[in-house]
Amino acid sequence: MANSTSFNLGKATSSDLTNAQADITIDAQNTDGATGQRETEYQITNWKTWFGYYIKIPELKQAIDMRAIWTVGKGFKTKDARTQVILDRMRGWGEDTFNDIIKNMVRTKRICGDAFAEIVKDEKGNLINIKPLDPSTIKIIVDKKGMLKRYEQVSKVSGKLIKTFKPLNMLHLINKRVADEIHGRSDIEAIEEIILANNELFFDVKKLMHRHVKPIMAFKLNTDDQTKIDAFVAKMDAVVARGENIYIPKGSVEFELVAVPSNATLNPLPWRNHLKDYFFQVCGIPQIILGSSGEFTESTAKIAYLAFQQSVEDEQREIEDQIWRQLFLKVKFDFPASLRNEILSMQDDEAKDGANAGLNMQPSDATVSMEGKG
Repeated sequence: MANSTSFNLGKATSSDLTNAQADITIDAQNTDGATGQRETEYQITNWKTWFGYYIKIPELKQAIDMRAIWTVGKGFKTKDARTQVILDRMRGWGEDTFNDIIKNMVRTKRICGDAFAEIVKDEKGNLINIKPLDPSTIKIIVDKKGMLKRYEQVSKVSGKLIKTFKPLNMLHLINKRVADEIHGRSDIEAIEEIILANNELFFDVKKLMHRHVKPIMAFKLNTDDQTKIDAFVAKMDAVVARGENIYIPKGSVEFELVAVPSNATLNPLPWRNHLKDYFFQVCGIPQIILGSSGEFTESTAKIAYLAFQQSVEDEQREIEDQIWRQLFLKVKFDFPASLRNEILSMQDDEAKDGANAGLNMQPSDATVSMEGKG
């Protein structure tokens, strides 16, 4: 044992991890408002990326589609016959109705923040149709005070100007506009990291499961002749593909299974379930709406449904207001099914049960004192 006097604790030093590991930071952001110049323009640049997420990520597509379905609900209602006739006769691409067109625009504005549709009128100025447009081809032009001046449609290929729209000729739905911004915000911006993490884990687990079912084999061949090696590789691959046996001369080949036991790796399912729950929480879509009820009791499901209803009705009111301001038509979208009255009734019943709790006595609970009785 070394002499204890040879150890000088006063010589101990501490490490300095400054800049050794980057701190987690969130980038500062500015609003895309008017710059004070004569004109300020905004054009969506991330449409292809966000649209790719929508097409390829099933849970994202399901969440956005379901939100659009519930927002349109049972469809529009009007109070006057003229508006009803105008909208009933309206047809978009193919057999799309007015409800289908609005549903399309709700999906689009949630994907990229803005949805545009050309307002088509006849020679007399009567509304005959609204035509959804590719949002990535539309420029929003405002003056130095941030007031809307016009829209410009450019070519998808060359970027050259195709058409100019006055504000009265464009139906523009904006998603979650903030402060003085001249455009909306994509829902995908806030959940992109969740999508990537979930997608990464999906393919990790897919590869892991594949390797357990069809493991990697390491072959040690008793030769360095490349021609013989190539011939063995071709024969072995063919045998594995057909699922047949292979017969090898003894001592010519050694093999070993290259695999990781399932219990030697982290269990990915809790993390994947967390990402799924977090994803739908951020999207504002309770999983009970999507048909999943495992994590809900009856009471929590009703509360989640009621909270979702408030969000959908708020979006319905916003779209109804924009249709009135931009199309000069009064419509109301009918919410699919409300549980508000049922929940209020349930709360009243629980309150009554609480108030009457002391009255629910059984005959055996009552006793009569006979003291002092003659």
